[in-house]
Amino acid sequence: MVESGDGVVVSIDRRAVEGTAAAVLAALSVSHMLNDAMQSLMPAVYPLLKVKYALTFTQVGLITFTFQATASLLQPVVGISTDRRPRPFSLAFGMIFTFVGLLMLAGANRFGAILLASGLVGVGSSVFHPEASRVARLASGGRHGFAQSFFQVGGNAGTALGPLLAAYVVMPFGQGSIAWCSAAALTAIAILYAVGRWYDRRLVAGRAVAARATAGPREGLSRARVGWAVAILLVLVFSKYFYMASLGSYYTFYLIDKFGVSVESSQLYLFVFLGAVAAGTLAGGPIGDRIGFKAVIWGSILGVVPFTLVLPYANLFWTVVLTVPIGVVLASAFSAIIVYAQELLPSRVGLVAGLFFGFAFGMGGLGAAVLGVLADRTSIEYVYHVCSFLPLIGVLTAFLPDLKAKPA
Repeated sequence: MVESGDGVVVSIDRRAVEGTAAAVLAALSVSHMLNDAMQSLMPAVYPLLKVKYALTFTQVGLITFTFQATASLLQPVVGISTDRRPRPFSLAFGMIFTFVGLLMLAGANRFGAILLASGLVGVGSSVFHPEASRVARLASGGRHGFAQSFFQVGGNAGTALGPLLAAYVVMPFGQGSIAWCSAAALTAIAILYAVGRWYDRRLVAGRAVAARATAGPREGLSRARVGWAVAILLVLVFSKYFYMASLGSYYTFYLIDKFGVSVESSQLYLFVFLGAVAAGTLAGGPIGDRIGFKAVIWGSILGVVPFTLVLPYANLFWTVVLTVPIGVVLASAFSAIIVYAQELLPSRVGLVAGLFFGFAFGMGGLGAAVLGVLADRTSIEYVYHVCSFLPLIGVLTAFLPDLKAKPA
């Protein structure tokens, strides 16, 4: 049936390749969902652990800090390593750490054991994100913003599922039921092994494409200008994730303390916020493909300021309502920041992914630890008054160079 020169075979092959790449992108997004659902289970069960082991807010912050530190410190190292030598099956291998960490958390009976378990989950995350982000870009078909958003929205959806697992599985059945959630890690290992096989087959072609498409520095920008832009982006990530730490780690405590809601209800309200984060993440990348990623960063960082400033003064109903635009608007920034940075450093995709995912996790962990100490010394409500001003740091976006959005 193949006839040379008539164009039919080329068209069929192209559709097949695009269909396969779309399936790989979907597999990465599902794996990201499973990975982050397991990770978000940890802060969701903080109220249970705090009561069961009489933990202080400082200790709660240290749990998050341990998890985020292991994730953040290793991610740039993984990114640099895979830039030099991609390792297709590292995705499945890294998920094993998460699997073991969850099993340990289910049986931990001391604060030290909880810290060790959270650290192992963080190691799994550090291996997963840089290489998964690289594969997502390879499977993007040129729509880098869409691919990054689609990949990340899986993670945000998983983060939103964590509180539901806590509310309907862990809270009714106790700490030991966390082991049941490790089945998600086994599922992710199987999916990522299949992705690794595809990536392994594409590796030679992918290197050739990358060499042609990304050789040399970003046109028109000096190394100093690129370095300054990356530093600004990292500061913007700091403002975003420090604020997100106040909601991700302490929102349930804030609702319980200020409004007297039940633990189960607080988990559902947290799910509303995390669902809004997922929606915002999905929107950021495709919009950036069309109008430019700097414009998305502008809108997402500063656009959230009116809502964060009002939040500490709202009643329960308006608190829940305000977290929706906060989640949507603030979350749309991260996909845009990642792709913008990859455009600045097109030959260092793994390093960029590892640096920014790692820095984001690190700032989330540091923010949780610092805000935990602040909550112990003042009050959980005071934390939200302080954090409401953090998005104002987004004014630094004005100093970023303008990059033209490339058509897919």
